[in-house]
Amino acid sequence: MLTQRVNILSESSTIAITALSQELKAQGKDVLSFSAGEPDFGTPQIIKDAAIAAINDNFTKYTAVDGIIELREAIANKLKRDNGLDYAPNQIIVNNGAKHSLFNLFSATIEDGAEVIIPAPYWVTYPELVNYCGGKVIEIQTHDYDLFKITPAQLSSAITPRTKMLILTTPSNPTGSIYSKKELIELGKVLEGTDIIVVSDEIYEKLTYEGEFTSVASVSEDMFKRTVTINGLSKSVAMTGWRFGYMAAHDTALIKATKKLQSQSTSNINSITQKAAIVGLNGSADADIEMMRQAFISRRDEAMKLINEIDGLSVIKPNGAFYLFVNIKDVSSDSLIFVKDLLDKKLVAVVPGVAFGSEGYFRMSFATDINTIRAGIARIAEFVQDLKA
Repeated sequence: MLTQRVNILSESSTIAITALSQELKAQGKDVLSFSAGEPDFGTPQIIKDAAIAAINDNFTKYTAVDGIIELREAIANKLKRDNGLDYAPNQIIVNNGAKHSLFNLFSATIEDGAEVIIPAPYWVTYPELVNYCGGKVIEIQTHDYDLFKITPAQLSSAITPRTKMLILTTPSNPTGSIYSKKELIELGKVLEGTDIIVVSDEIYEKLTYEGEFTSVASVSEDMFKRTVTINGLSKSVAMTGWRFGYMAAHDTALIKATKKLQSQSTSNINSITQKAAIVGLNGSADADIEMMRQAFISRRDEAMKLINEIDGLSVIKPNGAFYLFVNIKDVSSDSLIFVKDLLDKKLVAVVPGVAFGSEGYFRMSFATDINTIRAGIARIAEFVQDLKA
């Protein structure tokens, strides 16, 4: 009765584990959850005030499918100011979160048999959407020792005549790794002379801790023309539930195609969110962003120190996002079993590395308070000690 394309989809592991931990909490169990990918901070007041003003002004009607012009201009200004990218409003479309941006983009560009190169570990949704659209996932595996980043040689070896797309995420979910400008330039050289689309997911851009963030499309004219930039405000200003994402591309035909698709599915995103997002983009919330960024740095450093003190576990420093991708290879060969047992025996929820395409790790979010982090890692240490006994 159901279609093959929907049957091949798997439920998001991060959402599933978060839901399970919430269910256990509702049963009165003392669960410490590090599975969700969202800040624990509230949305900045200045953004909430803009939303309240929009409601009071009765800004509650349908809008343009691709977003109100003031919002798309704010996005264009942000991309110019922060990233050195020149996009016109008609090269931008607003979506119901960055996940929706990706769904529309993949639906408009990927056909049966098209190959999509995805460095692993990857965000759990990428391969699912590629499979849903009939594409074929080509994984490039990375490791701790290469800081979870692909090399030009690896990329070159993965390209075939059927390669349609390369997905780059910087900073990365789940590893927090960031590509330098030099590294992006070298990857771009490999793509010259091809028609390969680069999808640059930059949702964690503002949560960069060491080094300088470089937008993929900014490194060369060739990369600008082939890159679709995906971003939003979910992570930077804690607007996960508001559902705001956007896509920017040099190719206006691509934007028009996704607009056509969106017009027949969701239509415009929430009108109130659009007014609030303008404030999140124009610099008014920068002080709030910096406050959260500094808090994440402190939490990261503490969590890293505690994890690396556990015999059998190790983690490299993430330079962005708010995750630790913890190596468990010395204590377990099955991350799913490790995670299930950890939740069952110690009531600590993390996400198995296999869900991100890399066995031998688990992902732990440090987007929670420091006392919870300390208590959770203490339980993890007890669990690992029991494993090694």
